[in-house]
Amino acid sequence: MKAVVTGIDGKKGAEIDLPRQFSEAYRPDLINRAFLAQRSLYLQPKGNFLRAGFQNTAEYYGRRHRSRQIINTGRSRLPREKITGYGTGRVMIVPHARGGHRAHPPKVVKTIIEKINFKEKQKAVRSAIAATADPKLVRERNHFFEGRLPLIVDSAFEGVTRVKDAKSALEKLGVEEDLQRARAGRKKRSGRGRLRKGGYKTPRSALIVYGEDHGVWRATRNIPGVNCVKVSDLTVEDLAPGGVAGRLTVWTGHAVEALKKDGLFE
Repeated sequence: MKAVVTGIDGKKGAEIDLPRQFSEAYRPDLINRAFLAQRSLYLQPKGNFLRAGFQNTAEYYGRRHRSRQIINTGRSRLPREKITGYGTGRVMIVPHARGGHRAHPPKVVKTIIEKINFKEKQKAVRSAIAATADPKLVRERNHFFEGRLPLIVDSAFEGVTRVKDAKSALEKLGVEEDLQRARAGRKKRSGRGRLRKGGYKTPRSALIVYGEDHGVWRATRNIPGVNCVKVSDLTVEDLAPGGVAGRLTVWTGHAVEALKKDGLFE
């Protein structure tokens, strides 16, 4: 499998052989499983306070002819708080009472982290890498691009330090329309979501994978929808947001060389 390297000025360069990772079979089941396993690591373990709802004086008195008796008084037979003068107040402790304990609180023993075998995880990443070279899968994710996939840019792109220059290079690669899609699709979160993640939801656009960072990360980090990741730090979540493979990806020459030379994800 071969691909053409494009310069930052948009001119076509030499043709190179792609590493074996780009020839991996497409496994959407593995990709989705690896994605869910990674997302589960972000979940916070939960538990309950064993004495929640019981830190009061409430007690149920079932005997007749006794102070604080509840039976034969026309009230529900439930534990009630003790008040001055041998009286009883409001219902407490039970789940349906105000301030009562929860009926089925979160359990500490519940398994919330999904595990995945190392080889399966590596295979999922390889499969997601191969999906970035499939035009059909990339279009199904509603990405817009021009030219052949995968998009490989000259390693000089890693030395870009200005946002203006980074945008110009990406536009010459043929992803300008996709960048506009991400910017136009940026919307405010509703309700309390406005307090989360800056208050906005932004569609995912191009993923930039580099070999060595000489300024490209800072130059591209604030472009809406664009993510920039070192090739050795790639995850399924980067390549397949939401567990759906086929993200529009721009590879630098050094990143492709590192895949081949270091045998990453094999």
